[in-house]
Parts: sequence; C-alpha cells; structure tokens
Amino acid sequence: MGKIHQVHTAISCSLSSILTGSLYLWPSYTMGLYTANDTKLLATPMADTESSLLGSLPSLGAMLGTALVGIVISNLGRQKGGMLLALPFVLSWLIIDMSSSSLMILIARFVGGIGCGAVLVYAPMFISEVAEESIRGTLASVPMACYCMGLQLSYILGWCLSYRYILWVNLALSILNLAMLMTVTESPVFLMRQNREEDAKMAIAHYRGESPGSKVVLEEMSRLKQLLTPAVEMLPLNTEENTKAEEAEKEKLNVEEDTQDVQTKPSAIKMLYRSPSSRRGFIVVGLLLSVQVMMGLVAVQVYAKQIFSEAAPSLSSHLCSVIFALVILLGSLFSLVATDKFGRKILIIISSSSVALCLSVMGALLQTGVVPAAVPALLILLYCFCFMLGAGSVPYVLMSECFIPDVQSLASTLLMEWVWLLNFFIVAIFPFLIKYFGIHGSFYIFAVFATINTIVGIFLLPETKGLTNDQIQEALMRRNK
Repeated sequence: MGKIHQVHTAISCSLSSILTGSLYLWPSYTMGLYTANDTKLLATPMADTESSLLGSLPSLGAMLGTALVGIVISNLGRQKGGMLLALPFVLSWLIIDMSSSSLMILIARFVGGIGCGAVLVYAPMFISEVAEESIRGTLASVPMACYCMGLQLSYILGWCLSYRYILWVNLALSILNLAMLMTVTESPVFLMRQNREEDAKMAIAHYRGESPGSKVVLEEMSRLKQLLTPAVEMLPLNTEENTKAEEAEKEKLNVEEDTQDVQTKPSAIKMLYRSPSSRRGFIVVGLLLSVQVMMGLVAVQVYAKQIFSEAAPSLSSHLCSVIFALVILLGSLFSLVATDKFGRKILIIISSSSVALCLSVMGALLQTGVVPAAVPALLILLYCFCFMLGAGSVPYVLMSECFIPDVQSLASTLLMEWVWLLNFFIVAIFPFLIKYFGIHGSFYIFAVFATINTIVGIFLLPETKGLTNDQIQEALMRRNK
C-alpha cells in the first residue's frame, strides 16, 4: 500500500502540470477568435500588443509563482501550500469564462502563470520527500510527463471542442486538482521541521505501508533527524577544520532533541554557499538546466509548424500539432520508465548526444536542400523524442534529489527563476539567430549546446539512481574532491 500512496501523491501534485501545458498552448488556437474583427467573445477585438501579451504573460506570472512557492510551502506545508498554489488555475479559467474584457483576460493569464511557475518547483520537491529510492526517479518524472500530457490534451481540445467547452474542461480539471490535493498526506520532512514528530511518524508509516512502530518507520525517522541536523552538512574544506566539525557534530548529537534548535541553524542561503555538496549540486543541476534550454526546443517548436506545412501540406495543422505533441509525450513517458531502470547519467548522455546528432544532420539537410522537406520534418520529431528522453526531463529529477531539505526550496526556486529567464531569452533572440545565421546555423548552435550537455553528463554528473539523500551528498562530495 505504501507505494500506492506515493503514486497517489505524485499524481495529485502533478495534475497542475497538465493544467500548465494546457494553459500555455491555449492561445495557439484561441488567438484568432480574439483578434477577428467580428469577434463575439470580446467587447472589442484584441490589438497586436494585447495578443502578444496573451501568450507571454504566463511567463511573467510564472516568475512570481516560482518566487512565492518556497515561502508558501515552508509556512503552510506541502499539502495546504499545494492547494493554495493550485488555486490560480481555478481563478484564471473562471475569469476568462466570465469576462468579455481583454484586460481581464490578460490579468487571468498572468494569474494562471503564477500556478505554472509554482508547480515546477513544488511537485518534484514534494515527490522527492515521500518517494522511496527504488521509484523516486520514476515518480519525480511524473510532473514533466503530465506537462506533456497537458500539451497533448490542449491540442486535442482545440481540435475537437468549441471555445466555451474548452474553458469548462480546463476549469473542471483545475477543481479536480484541488480535490486531489485535499486527499494527500503531509510530507514527513515538513512535519519534522515543525517538531511534530508523532505526526511525522504517522506520515512515514502511511507512505511506507508499515505500522508506526515498525523498524522501517523508526529507521526513516532516525535518517530524517540526521538529515535535518545542520552539523551533518556543514563540512569545512580543510582537514583541521574537519576535525573540529566532527567534534562539534558529536557534541550537537548529544544535546536533547527538544533543545536541538532552530537558533543555531544557519539560513538556507548560507547553507547553500557553505555546504560543498550543495554548492556542487547547484552548479551541476544549474548547468544541465541552462544548457537544456539552450538546446532550443522552444525555438524549434516555433519553426516546426513551417516545416510540417512544407512536408505535409495535405494534413491539417491541428493533426500535425497533435502528432508533434504525441511524440514529446512518448519521449517523456519513456523517460519516466527508464530513469530508475537505467539511471540518470546514462539517459543524459544518450539523450544529449542523440539531440546533437539530430540537430547537426537537420541543419546540414536544410542548408543543402538535398532531400525532401519530409526528412527534416521526421528529424524534428526524432529530436523532440530524444530531448524528452533525458535532457528535457532528468534535470528536474536531479533538482528534486540533489539537495538537502534545508536548501531544497531555495535552490529549486533560484534554478527555476533562471530557467524562466533563459526561456524568455532564447525565444527573444531566435529571430535574430535566423536573420544572421539562417535556420540551419541556428540548429548548429543548438547542436553545440547539446554536445556541451553530453560533456557535463560524462564528467560532472554523479549517478544518483537508488541512492538516499545522504548518499547523494557523499557522491557530490567525492566529485568535489
């Protein structure tokens, strides 16, 4: 039963990822309805600036949501905090459904973006705190798989349903998301931080499918106590200081539990800076996330519609979009299964090197024009599959497992703010890349970053498959030395 409870929690807090995918793609088949001169949905048609904001405002909202998530879940907990962070989706779709004002719809898009930014930090963190090592990678991949499902769902809704029914489906899913979060059990890590040891013991028993007094639960309690003790992580770099740190650690462990306090605990930012393993985890995960964005999936999606229209002019744009999203979804689902089976490191290496090859060949074919347009179109699909196989999903798994609990929230927030900024940057410069280097030159540039990602995977990334949090910290420390 324990694993069933873990899966239930992973799905419950990942439903927001489905809503995120749907919310981001919604303008692609709604924009024309808002900008048409004879529109019946708005009091007046949207101007060019407003239609541009319709697509871009969620990213600004996401930056705010990412900044808020640490404060919310640290004070309210993972369960209640998650419900508050999911509320913007309900508000967003309600406002859009009830409004005929361009301004109100743009405000609704910003509000929805707050939920989008929050879930990308919140869901992996919650999952990593309740999942067993044997299935942690699989469950930590669920949010990204759900995001891809959201893309697929959004394309299908836009193809099959009318405007009003699309809003109602999204609103119903938003309410279902809140209802599911009401049924999850709070994270033992949060409960331990609140000194609610009895509640934490019951939560561990729930997620492990054991009785509260069992050996498994007591060992997990002991591990969490050690993990949340600052002295364990704060190791200075030279040997002389190490000896003093060990003595300090022993002395702290002898202090009674109820006086083992918060007063001596350094701030999260200080721990992130002073802890060698946390610093290294931050650098490695940050590198993987940064290079992943610069591998150009967002930009390639922009160009994909043109390639598909040239390659398959007889097919509808809706059908091509569904096929495109389906390939991304299949890649993420394969990653979900393979992450715990083959490991994080090998997936990053295989995925990134395959992406580099696909982009290089695609650039060469577009530059020379020696093959029909259908071949680059197929390569785009292969590129998307290979990207989601590892490079597009594994960094988010690593973000959920490479940090000690005391810095997890801060590290995840900082990394996701950086990712949102890079996403904005790559989309903004893409037209200039095409102007000065051509589309084939842009693909070559993306291929260079895919090669860099392969190198990072080979030389900097330790394998974290099946390791506990403290074992991961030791692996990062070994790499550091």
